[in-house]
Amino acid sequence: MKRNYFLFGGLMVAAVLGASLIVYPHLPGRVPSHWNWRGQVDDYSAKWTLFVTMPGIMVGFMLLFAFMPWLSPRHFEVDSFRSTYLYIMLVILGLMAYIQAMMVWAGLNRGFNAAKALAGGISLMFALLGNVLDKVQRNFYIGIRTPWTIANEQVWYATHRFGAKMFVVGGVIALTFALAGAGFWIPFATIMVAALSPVVYSLVYYKRLERRGQV
Repeated sequence: MKRNYFLFGGLMVAAVLGASLIVYPHLPGRVPSHWNWRGQVDDYSAKWTLFVTMPGIMVGFMLLFAFMPWLSPRHFEVDSFRSTYLYIMLVILGLMAYIQAMMVWAGLNRGFNAAKALAGGISLMFALLGNVLDKVQRNFYIGIRTPWTIANEQVWYATHRFGAKMFVVGGVIALTFALAGAGFWIPFATIMVAALSPVVYSLVYYKRLERRGQV
């Protein structure tokens, strides 16, 4: 099972490289590599970097996810939710592949609306992460890792159940805004609310248990 996740991740890297190779002859010498908050290109890179930068980051990210379980201290292992752990890896790899596609498409189409596309991609990623967030068990690598969730297992699970709902709802609302052409800041603000509210929730929940003498 574990091998299948990494095999799929490898196929994603291969797809990124293959797609970049196909369109390479049609790209200008330099392609957009960074956009400002208005969606305007503010940096370019040589087109050959399409075969190095993002694919390299994706491979490094997979190696990191393969290595992190070995570093886990006792009672904080990821083995008990390994499939969820690896699903999260694939979702983030998918966003990286999507960003590479944005760079390629922007090189082919100068009028490409990068702000809308990026907001949509990040929003979808949040919704997909929220779909499994409540299955993440206490660890030091992924999840809503605040001082209060790490300190108390009950706070961890309560926070992640709440966070799962917020991520899905916030991601879907932000994606709707992005598809409606709301620009970058409205979807971004929606995602930030969805991401930060579980942090506040973990503090409030921990203090409630503390007042009851349960921690």
